[in-house]
Amino acid sequence: MERTGGADAADEAAEVLDRPLPEGVRRRVVALVADAFGGLTVAELPAQLRQFARFTPTRRAKFAGNAMAAAVESDASFRARIAARLRETQPELAEALEGGTLPAAADPVDVAAAAYVLRPDGWVKLVAAAGEEAQRVQAERAGEEASRELHRLRAELAEASAAARADTERTRAELDSVRRESDGLQRKLRSALSDVKRGAAALRKADAELETLRSAAAAEKAAADGEARRLKARLAEAETALESSRRAVREGRSVEDMRLRLLLDTVLDAAQGLRRELALPPASTHPADTVDAVEPGRMTPKDIATRALSESDPAVLDQLLALPQAHLVVDGYNVTKTGYPTMPLERQRLRLLGGLAVLAAQTGAEMTCVFDGAELAAPVLLAPPRGVRVLFSKPGVTADELIRQLVRAEPVGRPVVVVSTDREVADGVAKAGARPVASTLLLKRLART
Repeated sequence: MERTGGADAADEAAEVLDRPLPEGVRRRVVALVADAFGGLTVAELPAQLRQFARFTPTRRAKFAGNAMAAAVESDASFRARIAARLRETQPELAEALEGGTLPAAADPVDVAAAAYVLRPDGWVKLVAAAGEEAQRVQAERAGEEASRELHRLRAELAEASAAARADTERTRAELDSVRRESDGLQRKLRSALSDVKRGAAALRKADAELETLRSAAAAEKAAADGEARRLKARLAEAETALESSRRAVREGRSVEDMRLRLLLDTVLDAAQGLRRELALPPASTHPADTVDAVEPGRMTPKDIATRALSESDPAVLDQLLALPQAHLVVDGYNVTKTGYPTMPLERQRLRLLGGLAVLAAQTGAEMTCVFDGAELAAPVLLAPPRGVRVLFSKPGVTADELIRQLVRAEPVGRPVVVVSTDREVADGVAKAGARPVASTLLLKRLART
């Protein structure tokens, strides 16, 4: 029978442990464990609770409540240490529970929490009774609160009813006043509507007259704008024609002035050079000047005869460049591909321009080197040497055409020398009054520099 009674108690304990503790009992158990926590050493605490050893009881209950409840339920040694601390802090309640008697004035929740920790005989019933008592107390409190709420709502309803009656009376009075005002306003409204209708009719008539005036004004404005645009177009055409004529006059005058000035300088320099070459006497002669003799330093006819040179002699180019206001025009790639065709085009250009710069410094002649723009694979970053003008033909224009344009731009009578072995170029510039020279002659002359 004793084994049967012990088995029944164990079954009841297992049934209680399987069911969750009442919430009030669980909170009180967690509070007891949190208070007893501080009296234990770190070694006496379960591993999962050691990190909360330095917390205050309130923080322990807040952050480690579930862990402490689980430890009390599963760890018998930890529960025994908490029970020992409970006997020290609440000895009367502990003695009464372990003696089988309950204090008459004790809170059932406190009794159930202490019984859950101490585990005396019949603690299962105490916990269950505490749960039922807590539910009963909660129900009583809920009933009391509902009763108080009912009384409060009844009082509020009475107040609201009285206020509603007062509002109804006030609203009725205000409604009567509003009705009287509404009758007066309706009369005024009808009068105002009549005025509005008369005003609307007058406004429609005025709008019709205004629209007629606007249409007439728009037609007149459109006609005026059209006439103004025609006049502006004519004025712009006249200004454009005037500006074009002025520009043409200025350009023609400037080109002709430039050519005339250059031709005059060429004639003067040629006259002076011819006088020096032929040793002509000054315009004012003296009797002694007519005596036939050879003065020291003067050229004899034999010396003049020696000036006839071969067409392949580079000295011919020197004589041509020594003429006053001489202009040397070079067909660039024709010369470079004749003299050094194996070099890259960039090296060819640099070598030729370097030689022309030296020649320009030696002779003082104007020099222009023309390259075919179609030969370029990319834009050329080239700083022309001093004394040499470098030109590239535009897309669709060959270097030969550009050379002919340069020759035609010079005034008639100016010595222009064109270096190219292209027969078509040579014949074309010869017809324009320039002197063609073979590329080999320039290469021989540059080889001497």
